[in-house]
Amino acid sequence: MRRDPVQEAWDRIDAWLREHAPRTFATLGPPAEPEEIAAAERELGLAFPAELVASLRRHNGAVGGAEVFRFSSHDRLLPVSEIVQETRFMRHLADGLDEEEAAYYWTDAYVKFGSFESTADGLTIDCGREQGAYGAIGRFFDETGTDFGMADSLGAYLTELADLLEGGHASGAVTFNGRLIWEWAESPRPEWGSAVEPLPRPDEELPQLDLSCRPTDVVHVSRFEGLDELGALIAVLPRERVAEAARKQLRRVAEDTGLDRYPEVGAALDALDRGEAPPPREQTGPPALRLRAVIAQAEARRDHVLKWAAETTVHGIWGSPYECVRMSAHLHGRLHLGWRTDLHEDLGSPPLPSMPDDRFWGALRNPAIDNAWHAAQYAAQQGEQG
Repeated sequence: MRRDPVQEAWDRIDAWLREHAPRTFATLGPPAEPEEIAAAERELGLAFPAELVASLRRHNGAVGGAEVFRFSSHDRLLPVSEIVQETRFMRHLADGLDEEEAAYYWTDAYVKFGSFESTADGLTIDCGREQGAYGAIGRFFDETGTDFGMADSLGAYLTELADLLEGGHASGAVTFNGRLIWEWAESPRPEWGSAVEPLPRPDEELPQLDLSCRPTDVVHVSRFEGLDELGALIAVLPRERVAEAARKQLRRVAEDTGLDRYPEVGAALDALDRGEAPPPREQTGPPALRLRAVIAQAEARRDHVLKWAAETTVHGIWGSPYECVRMSAHLHGRLHLGWRTDLHEDLGSPPLPSMPDDRFWGALRNPAIDNAWHAAQYAAQQGEQG
């Protein structure tokens, strides 16, 4: 006899997470008690579809930080208590809507079981028996309302999720440091420009580079947002290690975007690798002229990636290694799903710290990182505790 599709899907999901993302697997809750589910149904005044009950009886949501289990829509799986809380909130949002407006926005028959958290968006299941779509899966968007085109049932939706996980990078399922991350890379752009293209004249009208950056520039802690534990690692490493990683990351960017085809850029990167002083900080020097020309062409073709690469190279040649490695990592991440592993390797593969929080940034002691606000907050907290 065929098993429950919800249980089959969760078997596959759990097995994949145990092997590839154990930290994310650990955020999944134990089974919900039948009494808790029944109480939630009474409070909301409706009956949950059997597949939602089966899923809750397998995992009562997920709780955690950056490693928490999320669907490919980036919605966190909610436990019973938060299903009630979120659904009641959605009903409050829909208060005052007429019947026609509520039909596409939110009705009392809908239940939210996944939350995007930073907005009201989230995964929704239809619990309205009279509408003929009982158990259908949709997603609420704050600006447009609820769309039920995602799956006919929770079992089907979880099966699709299991397929995505087993598809790995090809399906957007990325793992790093034991956690699951949903990401997608941009498609490669056709190459343009020629390595033998002559340099523009020094007096040619081109965008000016921002050459105000300096190797000793202090970088604000906010610049490391999005890098998670890698951002914390960069912030505690000595400048020499970060500079080495910046050179490697800049090479990756040049290869990703074709900037390495230009001899002026290649010569500047080679000089960095040899530890030589950068070329003069002049708008008309060979590397600067080439980068100005690339930016002008990128703007004309609306190629934001190549423009970003040229601007990152400016920081790599003349600016702070901390800022260069940050910019390079974000740009490399637009094009490669394995960018975190690449960055960790370029940093020397040391043990990774925990996810940084305000306490981490407050206690940080690195003159290259501006953490003044966090340090003041941390000192105040320490004073209160003392």
